[in-house]
Amino acid sequence: MAFTTIPVLDLSEARSVESKPAFLKQLREALLTVGFLYISGTGIDQDLYDLVCKEGIEFFELPDAEKLKIEMKNEASFLGYSRLGNEITAKKADWREQLDLSTPHAVRKPSDPLYHNLLAPNQWPDPERLPGFRPAFEEYMRQMSTVSTLFTSLIAESLDLPSTAFDKFFDADQQHKLKIVKYPDSGDGVGQGVGPHKDSMLTSYLLQASPHKGLQAQNTKGEWIDCPPKRGTLVVAIGQGLEALTGGVCASTTHRVLSPAAGAGARYSIPFFQGVSYDAQFESMDVPDHVRALREDVLDQQGGRKDDVEFTFVKGRWSHLGEATLMNRIKSHPDVGEAWYPDLLSRIREQQAHDEASKARDADTQVPTHNKTSIAGSSQIAVKAH
Repeated sequence: MAFTTIPVLDLSEARSVESKPAFLKQLREALLTVGFLYISGTGIDQDLYDLVCKEGIEFFELPDAEKLKIEMKNEASFLGYSRLGNEITAKKADWREQLDLSTPHAVRKPSDPLYHNLLAPNQWPDPERLPGFRPAFEEYMRQMSTVSTLFTSLIAESLDLPSTAFDKFFDADQQHKLKIVKYPDSGDGVGQGVGPHKDSMLTSYLLQASPHKGLQAQNTKGEWIDCPPKRGTLVVAIGQGLEALTGGVCASTTHRVLSPAAGAGARYSIPFFQGVSYDAQFESMDVPDHVRALREDVLDQQGGRKDDVEFTFVKGRWSHLGEATLMNRIKSHPDVGEAWYPDLLSRIREQQAHDEASKARDADTQVPTHNKTSIAGSSQIAVKAH
């Protein structure tokens, strides 16, 4: 049967020898059947959660002129502030404004691959206006790096793999990313907070920073299941990178965010995206046959899974993960593409036009299109590479 609720797992149980086997069993069930879950007991103090929520909300209260000093299009890294309605998902503008941050890296050398532009220093707001902002988020990213590393090792163990199974896809100086997002409750674009999509990497961890509903996950029947805020928890989404690495055993679930109801006030959230080496090449892992069989049983019980999300990590399409990630970022933020990657943006737009024309021709001749692929993705449900 398709899932109708989102499971809640207590990560503290994985730290106990007595309770860890039961935790791993629950985790495997969530991975195979849902691909979306809450975790509590992360080891992060509630005071830090509350602090980053407060600092994040205060960022959006800055004057526009201050926020635009660190606008994303100032740099080639896709780090920085993005104006309201400036990101595209499923070919529509997302009605949100946001600030993208990451664990820090030096500026790319000319001899490095172009996709190493994604590794860069952050653009921080003025410390005189928000003196506690940078320290709070640097500490939160540091602690979330530890949580995500632990959780990925537990995913491996739940699939009867060594706890270190995914380590080869991480860099010693790993880059993780984080967004601080505001979803207004009014305006011309209200409705699609962020359109239907799947996260692209291994795992992401969402801190819901205000009490508003809006986050929804889609089950195999196409039904949208609410994921309301639960204090002291993070919402974990399995990314398509993990689905690729496990040969489809771990489900990557389509999700979206609806704008708050009129008059309800803005919704705020802080997603953290576990990084993977941009130089990595994605190949399927040797997941045990009995675990693969369990996944097949789940799909049979659910009536199979219809999925029109283009698969980002198709073997042979990209030499490295960084290439796929860069192209997806250009597609999502065309203003940055125009400023820094005009040739690549032009290629994406040509491919999208070609896909639209092909789709129209196929519709006229009733030729199925679900197996078609493109340079950067053109499906109605997006794969977000944050």
